Amino acid sequence: MEISTLATYHCLAFVWYFFVAYCITHVKTEERPSEVFLYGGQWKYLTVLNLVLQAVFYGVSFLADVLRLIKKLRCAKCVISSRDLLFSVLAFPVSTFVCISFWTLYTYNRELVYPKSLDGVIPLWLNHAMHTAVLPFALLEIFALPHRYPAKKKGLILLGFVAFLYISWVLWIYSVTGEWVYPLFALFSPSGLAAFFAGSLAIIVSFYNFGEFLNRMIWGQSKFSS
Repeated sequence: MEISTLATYHCLAFVWYFFVAYCITHVKTEERPSEVFLYGGQWKYLTVLNLVLQAVFYGVSFLADVLRLIKKLRCAKCVISSRDLLFSVLAFPVSTFVCISFWTLYTYNRELVYPKSLDGVIPLWLNHAMHTAVLPFALLEIFALPHRYPAKKKGLILLGFVAFLYISWVLWIYSVTGEWVYPLFALFSPSGLAAFFAGSLAIIVSFYNFGEFLNRMIWGQSKFSS
């Protein structure tokens, strides 16, 4: 894509994610079903954290495009490095994980991740904006321009660290409230839950590798943004 086209796309994607994040974080407290506890607010859900992540990523991408358009190449190079790191390590694998894991569990038993009572609070379009549209956006970004992936060890360490932080947040919420962020977790014994978290980490690592594979297949080994 031309830089101006990319700038327009990234700006629109940023506005979209900002709007969706705004909508979900401003659901009225009194409208929430009783089983959706308040501790941690919306920030206990990976879906909502992913919306903020995507908004940050597309904001950084738009800034990189603008800097390239105005020929501030030295600044652009630094911002592009941050953009590529955000996309490769977090934006692509997390959005892919959110979409696929949510709809897999929803199809199996929606009460484990998204109780039916939420249908009266969260509109259908907003559900799909949070859980469906994130994957096409991630794939479109890969096809739109090449991204430089970090060394595999560095990328996986960063991804693992972020996963550890989120799991720690989930466990902290349980220790304070006695309630799990997702009803699904209540089905597991401690060892089963540890295995579930390990399996989830393995899946998100596979999505990281899949994104790197797609980037290499589409753009080749040596064609990276500059």
